[in-house]
Amino acid sequence: MADLFHDKNISPMLLNEVKEPYDDKAYIYELKLDGIRCITYLGKDVVLHNKRFKDVSAIYPELSEMSKCVKKNIVLDGELVLLSNGKPDFYALQKRSLMSDKFRIQLAAKKQSVQFAAYDILYYNGKDLTDKPLMERKAILQEKVTEGNGLSISRYIEEKGIAFFNLAKEQELEGIVAKKKDGLYHIGKRTSDWIKIKVMQDADLLVCGYQPDEDGMPKDLILGYYDENGNLQCRGKVYLGVSKEEQAIILKNAKKNTVKRPWFEKYKNAVWLKPELIGTAHYMHETESGGMRQPVWKGLRDDK
Repeated sequence: MADLFHDKNISPMLLNEVKEPYDDKAYIYELKLDGIRCITYLGKDVVLHNKRFKDVSAIYPELSEMSKCVKKNIVLDGELVLLSNGKPDFYALQKRSLMSDKFRIQLAAKKQSVQFAAYDILYYNGKDLTDKPLMERKAILQEKVTEGNGLSISRYIEEKGIAFFNLAKEQELEGIVAKKKDGLYHIGKRTSDWIKIKVMQDADLLVCGYQPDEDGMPKDLILGYYDENGNLQCRGKVYLGVSKEEQAIILKNAKKNTVKRPWFEKYKNAVWLKPELIGTAHYMHETESGGMRQPVWKGLRDDK
């Protein structure tokens, strides 16, 4: 018979997504933490598996004492988070996740510790808990896990999803997650029991060029804007959401408005355009380099 703790092959439950927050008594609401999803096995040792089943325990030695927070073998679902100024810093965490040198890892762990925020319990002392309702699992999580040693338990609120989302937006956080109170834990499956609502923003940007696909059609749109001094600055590129109709418009524009000199040197094999076309990009927030995180193209504008 399969044993979730000893087999260590759990694929985390996936989330559906909606654009607008909502209030519903049948759901609880948690912050969507901007981190790295992990299934954590706590027993004699601490084993952290990312979504690709890779054991990443050695990358985060500051979490090696989390087993002291439990008395029996436990499996938790949650998020690795690195806080900067009180907010999750995905970019700093991403740098940590790519480290391999033990000495550098130890230095980084002492300088800025990673935390594990647990929001679900899947197994306790030989028992599979995935077939229990969410609120029952939440109660077991609170009862059987003690916070400390880098381990925290995710808080939630009930019913007031819209107000909670607006608070997340005000604080420039990633968004919220709505979870059905009586929902079971569906390993590796995407259901409407868990729903993410992201905080996104829009920006009107200039189409400065594009990288063509193998057929010569515009694929990645390279976007920019004029700063306060009138200098053209790069905002990054986007490929999701570009329609065939807009590809045709951009291609038609390129026939008479190409420029030889690249606007931004970092993009190779690009067709550069006079920055005349304007469109709107929908994205999560700015990256450290001034680009866009998870951008989606909303469309060209003919009113600007």
